[in-house]
Amino acid sequence: MSVVDELRMRPVTVRRRAWDASLAVRLALAITVISTLLIGANLATPLYPLIQAELGLTSFAVTIAFSSYVLALVGGLVLAGHWSDHLGRRAALVLAVVLGLLGASLFAAATSLPMLAAGRALQGGAVALATGASAAALRDLLPTRPEWASRFTLLASAGGVAAGPVIGGLLSLLPAPTRTPFVVYLVVLAALLVPLLLLDARPAIRAAASVRPLSALRPRRPAVARDVRRAFWTAATVGFLSFAVFGFSLSLAPTWFASIVGTTSRPVIGVLAALVLASSAVSQLLPPQGRFVAPVGLASMALGVGLLPVAAQTGSVTLLVLACVVAGLGQGMAFRVVFNEVSLAVDPAQHAQTVSAVYVITYLGSALPVLGLGAAAGHWGLEASVTVFALLVCSACALLAVASLVVRGRPAR
Repeated sequence: MSVVDELRMRPVTVRRRAWDASLAVRLALAITVISTLLIGANLATPLYPLIQAELGLTSFAVTIAFSSYVLALVGGLVLAGHWSDHLGRRAALVLAVVLGLLGASLFAAATSLPMLAAGRALQGGAVALATGASAAALRDLLPTRPEWASRFTLLASAGGVAAGPVIGGLLSLLPAPTRTPFVVYLVVLAALLVPLLLLDARPAIRAAASVRPLSALRPRRPAVARDVRRAFWTAATVGFLSFAVFGFSLSLAPTWFASIVGTTSRPVIGVLAALVLASSAVSQLLPPQGRFVAPVGLASMALGVGLLPVAAQTGSVTLLVLACVVAGLGQGMAFRVVFNEVSLAVDPAQHAQTVSAVYVITYLGSALPVLGLGAAAGHWGLEASVTVFALLVCSACALLAVASLVVRGRPAR
């Protein structure tokens, strides 16, 4: 069926000839779409100091631009996290790509904070649509290997976010550094529409009623089945702390890193900003096993984040890199375990909705703490504010590690 047929949510009587892609190709498309959208959403990370100077923005204004993406993403997860169940995975991904194109175009042409925020908000909506759809598509394609579906989901997410700052920093070496990265990205993203539109899409997992089918797309209050609530809240809490660190790395950290390293090189700043996320992605490739992986990961995350202020005080680039890598590896270990526990426990028909609900709380970690950090930086300075932020996150991770150790150390009933 065509994308138009899927969007109409009505039975198709005449099937069109379409590309019956292999399982490997379908997996690659699902991973590539969410990864590419996340790359685009984070291209600007090493450019924020340049954009800030170009538009005369304050540190708080930068966090507003960054957080508008996160808040729109959270709103999109609440409003549309279940859409792919009724439209079909392919249709939801196509809509996400179109929104991503609009958002990146507006951000590239922005000449003011409202334009930046609007472009970022559209990108947030795109990622929101793609998050549940891609995760659910991977689960649909690997029904007997749900742990691999979860691993691919986290690898695509962390890898895409990590690659964004690095690619943005490299592309900013070309002329018009605040525009060229987005022009290149728009071409790549538009090219993704071709295989998506040609694909012979599989039917929606939960067909809408024939009368008033659009009612199935009404916003829903996030809901989680009673038997998976404990696993859900564990994953959401770990995700919130994780993305507080990610949000800092992708917004104010480039300026903070530059002051420690003593450089204005955007590729170097982009690599430093991506270290935490890249380390998280690497941890998905060679995941450790065992019942105590989550508490060990949380303890490692606490250690890495706690070392950040020490690196700033000593001016040690080596310690800064080590802190970022340890924090990222720990986050990847812990979040993989708790996210996988939710994925395995939830019914496949509720997978997109449940994953979206996890990410609602997770992505709030990228907005609320970062907004507070930006406001604090305006009053007490960036260095002092980052120190307090790091100590708070470190303490929370340590407490959660202890709680997780106690729970997992209990003998099974």
